[in-house]
Amino acid sequence: MRKFNFALAVALAGAPGFAWAEAAAPTAEQPAVQEALPAISVSQVTRQMLKDRVIAGGLVGAVEEVLVQPLVEGQPIETLEADVGDYVEAGQVLARLSTSTLELQRSQLKAALAAARASVAQAEAGVLETRASADEAQRVADRTRALNKSGNASQAALDQALAAATAAAARATASQQTLESAQAQVESAEAQLANVELNLTRTKVVAPVAGEVLARNAQVGAVASAAGQAMFTLMKDGALEVKAEIAESDLVKLQQGMSATIRTVGMAEPLRGTVRLVEPGVNTSTRLGTARITVDNARVVRAGMYADAEILAAERETLAVPVTAVGASAQGASVMKVTNGVVSQVQVETGIRDGGLVEIRSGLAEGDQVVTKAGAFVRDGDRVNAVLAGTQ
Repeated sequence: MRKFNFALAVALAGAPGFAWAEAAAPTAEQPAVQEALPAISVSQVTRQMLKDRVIAGGLVGAVEEVLVQPLVEGQPIETLEADVGDYVEAGQVLARLSTSTLELQRSQLKAALAAARASVAQAEAGVLETRASADEAQRVADRTRALNKSGNASQAALDQALAAATAAAARATASQQTLESAQAQVESAEAQLANVELNLTRTKVVAPVAGEVLARNAQVGAVASAAGQAMFTLMKDGALEVKAEIAESDLVKLQQGMSATIRTVGMAEPLRGTVRLVEPGVNTSTRLGTARITVDNARVVRAGMYADAEILAAERETLAVPVTAVGASAQGASVMKVTNGVVSQVQVETGIRDGGLVEIRSGLAEGDQVVTKAGAFVRDGDRVNAVLAGTQ
């Protein structure tokens, strides 16, 4: 077998066109081995809906507290018809005061009014009588004057007639003044009676507004007085608000009408709220401002509770990159942009930070690629193998 193979080989070697193959050597035309580039994770600049949220906390309290004081003093409290926690309507009776003293005053004033009206009637009769007398005396004086001119009456008779007319006119004036005085007494008695009637109605202590009773200091048997504590404290319309403390850097972002999400301890679902007022001042000690946030469903929270509030300051669709892609330097915020495998440092202007994303206001365009972690060991001008985040 070995002899056969050798002979075959010799025969083939002598055949025309046959040549022994030589090992191929690398030529200049063949490509060189590619340089191994480091793989760097990059993120693409995309448009995202970002929300700027301001986080704050504070105590829940009434939007407006209304103090209910007695409008008539010196009367003992007979009954109390509302308690803490009750929801009352405007005009609803909260307490009743004793009316015994006022009813006695009303009886006395009614009698005084009747007497004053009788005096007016007498004065009116006196006015009529004195006016008639004065008119008659004036006519007598006129006739006497005429007779005196014709020589049929003496001067003494004329003087006497004139004096009688003057006296009668004076009595008429006095009776008129007596009538006016009697009428004034009637008006005074009527005013006093009306005041007593008003105080009688005020013995019913009523709610000036609708709301929830927060406190009741009145006690049966105590003498009502406006000088001490309020009988009742009402929370107007049952409206509650969160007096949230805001950092002064965030305070300038807030405006009236912004929506908010409110959470308290033990609450399964958050409540909705609205910024009612942003107080203009800042506490000089804590450097915190206050925003008042009304609670839409106030029945599920109580005054005095602590609540966390998340205020939506802004919401917009904008260019965004991961927060980790943005670095800080003396020149400001910057990112490491990757273009055709080459890294370049680009200064950017940032805006809203929402979760793990940050808004890019300027410096990048949609579709650009940036190094996902700005702290990676890459420098301006480095060549890298860009690997889109999420595709490794």
